[in-house]
Amino acid sequence: MAGVSADEKPTVALPAVAREVEEFVSTGGWNQPTQLFALVPTAELLVQQPELAGQLDPRASPLTPIAQDSLPDSELDRALAGIVWPEVVRGCALAQEIVVLPPEAEAELAAGDLDDEGARRFAAEHPERREARLVAAVLRDGSAACVLRLRGTVEVPEEVVAHPELAPNLTRALLETLKP
Repeated sequence: MAGVSADEKPTVALPAVAREVEEFVSTGGWNQPTQLFALVPTAELLVQQPELAGQLDPRASPLTPIAQDSLPDSELDRALAGIVWPEVVRGCALAQEIVVLPPEAEAELAAGDLDDEGARRFAAEHPERREARLVAAVLRDGSAACVLRLRGTVEVPEEVVAHPELAPNLTRALLETLKP
C-alpha cells in the first residue's frame, strides 16, 4: 500500500474486513445469531496486546474485527440505538441472516397492509425466497462496505455479492453507534 496515508488505510481495508467478518461467521454454518464486531486499528491492538504480534500484521490488515456479545434478532434497531463505542473503536460490523425476495415479491410486500409479523411470515413462506447472510461494516469517517452471501441450494449455487449500498438503512444505524 505504498503511497497511502495511515488515515486512508482503514477506509481502503473496509471491504476486506467486511469479507473477513463474513468468512469468520460462515465457519459456524447457517442459522447463526446476529453478531456485532468492533473494528480497531491493528497497530493499536498490538500495543495493548503485544502477545498477538505473531497472529496479526498491521500492514496486511490495518483493522482487526473483535467479536462482541450477540445481539437480538428482534428489535435490532433498539439494541443498536443503545450502543456507544469507545474512541479506540474506528468502526463496527454487523452480521445477520436475512431473507431475500425477488423484486416482484418485494413490491407485493410493500403494497400490502402487513404488520411486522405478517411481513416476516410472508417472506419466510415465499416459494422464491433466498436465505442470505448480510455483513455491513462502517467507519467513523462515514465509509461503508457490505457483503451478502446468498445461501446455495441443490439447484442454485451459493453467491457472494459485495457493494457498499446493499443495506443503506443498516449502515446508517451502525454509523449512529459511532457518533460521540
